[in-house]
Amino acid sequence: MKKLIILGLLIISTVNFAQGIEMKNSFFTWDNFVANFNGQIDSSDSIYQSMVKAGLNEYALLKFDFHFVSNNKQNIEELSDFIQKSYLYELKPIIERDDKLWELSGVTNSFPVTRENLRYWILDMYKRGYEFDAELDGYGAPFDPKKQSFPEFGKEKEDYYFDLGIDRYNSGDLSGAIINWNIVLKINDKDENSYYSKAIVKDELYTWKAALKDYDKAIEIDPNFISALLNRGSLKDENKDYAGAIKDYELVINNKNSDEDVLRKAYFNRGNTYFNLENTRQACVDWSKSAELGAEYAIERLEQYCEMD
Repeated sequence: MKKLIILGLLIISTVNFAQGIEMKNSFFTWDNFVANFNGQIDSSDSIYQSMVKAGLNEYALLKFDFHFVSNNKQNIEELSDFIQKSYLYELKPIIERDDKLWELSGVTNSFPVTRENLRYWILDMYKRGYEFDAELDGYGAPFDPKKQSFPEFGKEKEDYYFDLGIDRYNSGDLSGAIINWNIVLKINDKDENSYYSKAIVKDELYTWKAALKDYDKAIEIDPNFISALLNRGSLKDENKDYAGAIKDYELVINNKNSDEDVLRKAYFNRGNTYFNLENTRQACVDWSKSAELGAEYAIERLEQYCEMD
């Protein structure tokens, strides 16, 4: 049985650009991160197109070199420690450049290059740099179009790559997780669990519209995919599609496969959405139902916003 990443309990909304986590960065600030985010996507797409024109075949295995810079040695050291712990990459010694910036360079493990894989590897590195007040300063992968190798795409490898994606996610390697689930989908394009799992990671990498499409695909394949419906509802709520969120929660509530744990989450989440719509009366009804089903986390909302008998 495949292991899954399970989400769906919306107590505090997850991060998006509208409510982003502003760290105390002095070198690469949140404003810098947001301003350059789409540029990173455009750059990755441009690089991929150039590589294809040069003879790259989709899913060819390549190693990318990368470079981070920061004005703070401790920050770049902590970034180095994190990458060593979480990623299967080779790192070079940190150096102080002539411009008084500290530079961390390294080389990835081999991964299959597609437009999406390259995009999310770059966004992953871009995010990790920001988290340590460092900027992704460059990357590249020389290759020989006459010497290309590829992953094994046999059906017997499907579960192996899926579970490897889960392991990569749990280690903190977000792009490695997506890359392995994309290999699964290359083997079996009807694997709803890989679409679902990719959606979770894409949302963590601030691409909620892409995440929504993957949730849609997972639910299209399996209309009774309860966790995907819960997560999609939460994602819609976070992005102010309140009607869409309520519809997803109602699909969960009315689904005969929803157990008590699922129902208390769905009622709680729907209560949050009604509260966002300033319908406190209906929010209290849903939070009460969630509490009746054993959700202790709903009691705080009831005490804070609802008249209690």
